[in-house]
Amino acid sequence: MRITNEIPNWVQNNVSEGILDALSKTYYHNTIYNWTYSLLIILGAVLVARALYWGAKKFGKILVSRTKSKLDDLLLDKMEEPAAFGIVLIGLWWGVDRLDFPETAHGFISNTFQVLIAIDITWFVARTIDALIEQYLLPRVQKTEGDLDDQLLPILRKGLRTIIWIIGIIVGLNNAGYNVSALLAGVGIGGLAMAMAAKDFVANIFGGVTVFVDKPFKVGDRIQIDGFDGTVTEIGIRSTRMNTLAGRMVTIPNHKFTDSYVENVSVEPSRKVKLVLGLTYDTSSERLEEAIQILNEIALASTLIEDNHVASFTDFGDFSLGITFIYYIKKGEDVMHVPSDINKQILTRFNAAKLEFAFPTQTLHATLSKN
Repeated sequence: MRITNEIPNWVQNNVSEGILDALSKTYYHNTIYNWTYSLLIILGAVLVARALYWGAKKFGKILVSRTKSKLDDLLLDKMEEPAAFGIVLIGLWWGVDRLDFPETAHGFISNTFQVLIAIDITWFVARTIDALIEQYLLPRVQKTEGDLDDQLLPILRKGLRTIIWIIGIIVGLNNAGYNVSALLAGVGIGGLAMAMAAKDFVANIFGGVTVFVDKPFKVGDRIQIDGFDGTVTEIGIRSTRMNTLAGRMVTIPNHKFTDSYVENVSVEPSRKVKLVLGLTYDTSSERLEEAIQILNEIALASTLIEDNHVASFTDFGDFSLGITFIYYIKKGEDVMHVPSDINKQILTRFNAAKLEFAFPTQTLHATLSKN
């Protein structure tokens, strides 16, 4: 809807001559009056969108909360932002389309709004479908015993979201008058160059497939790879995320799992702990045997470690007689708490038996010269 640059009579009759002259000045094919009027339309659309968004938050949720179904709550929550953005688009279109521009500029503006409207609708559809998956499909997947569906669901959500956005953009470009077939053909011509540039991306895709087929680990497992040690939180088609023991999020490209060694700590049947205790050199063989017996008693009495423990006199050190104590923490037990508990028992029992731990010492022998 284009209008002339003439100022309406009701404006001319209600403003002074100086203001009327200022409003009549033309910049870029439009008077100051028309620029101002269009700006007020756009600002009004923004205010209406803001009010609608606030009203939906304030009153809309109260209304939908009275129903038994959660579907209306879900749709309202996902519709708020796209609806507000749609009102802003209408205001922009109205405000800009009423101005006088060259034909080429008007064609470009019209095409741009066609694409933006398609994006807004696609945004709403993508948000709604993703919310439906999270509301209805995710709880069912979590109830199943297998881990495969838990790993595939994030990929399904991302893939479906990507497909929706691709379709929406193609529809928007097609409505705007662009030859989508020609664009796709152009992409095909440059496909070889894109494939060369995307070789790492393709390698990551195959790496993700390898992870799903071989299953060297699953979500929730603790793994070690390339110096990183942590728990896997998400397995994607391109990358895998893990939380390190330091609490940091690390994103690892999937191709790393095909050309690096991956250690799955979670599948170990038990955790081996090797402890070397040093007693003073004045400890007798009988006392050494007593120390070994104490270690065996501690291991047998503990319910946190396996039965296959070893305690033996193994070393004549520089400052001590070495006793090696090897035991295995049971799977599922805390690998920090159990050694601490065992160490405290050893310290208590050895002190009670007056078995002295050695520490580095030196004996200096002085020689007096006869002068």
